[in-house]
Amino acid sequence: MNILKPQNIEIKELSNQYLARIRESEKIEYGNFENEEVNHINLYENEFEHCKFDHVSMQEGVCEKITFRDVLFKQCNFSNTQWKECTFIRCEFYSCKVSGCDFTQNRLYHVAFLETNASYINLSEASIENVLFQNTILKNSYFQETKIKNIYFNEADLTQTQFFKTSLKGIDLSTSKIEGIAISIQDIKGAIIDQFQAIDLLYLIGVKLK
Repeated sequence: MNILKPQNIEIKELSNQYLARIRESEKIEYGNFENEEVNHINLYENEFEHCKFDHVSMQEGVCEKITFRDVLFKQCNFSNTQWKECTFIRCEFYSCKVSGCDFTQNRLYHVAFLETNASYINLSEASIENVLFQNTILKNSYFQETKIKNIYFNEADLTQTQFFKTSLKGIDLSTSKIEGIAISIQDIKGAIIDQFQAIDLLYLIGVKLK
């Protein structure tokens, strides 16, 4: 596993910024967003590079064509926010709430979700490469026609998560909860599970026991 962390955030002092003041198409570099509540906000064609978001609440917002590069999100609440055609590169979500978020058709490259509530998120048709879900809740989430490469589930809660036309071949699910997972034979074939999880997949064939 080689998930790159946000780069160069600590090399210079970050300047205090406020999402409520961000203009359309504005690029923010080395910005610190902290203790701000901007629910229902709309952001369009912005770039955030080498930034930190700490205790920011941006619930039920709309972010369209936004690029986040080398960004740390810490204890933020983005519940039910729509991310439209957004890109996340070398980003980390730590102890955040992204439940109900729509990441449809987003690109996630070297992104870590750590101790985060991501239940009911939609990652359908997204492109996911080098992404870690560690100690993260993914209950009732959706992975439909999702392009996956090097995705890791470490003690994740995948209860009743739906996978459709999204192959989990070679992916280790052995430390995660998979009760009620909805998946086809073709998509689960080649996944790695432990012997206790096998009971949840008795109706399927082609899995490997670890």
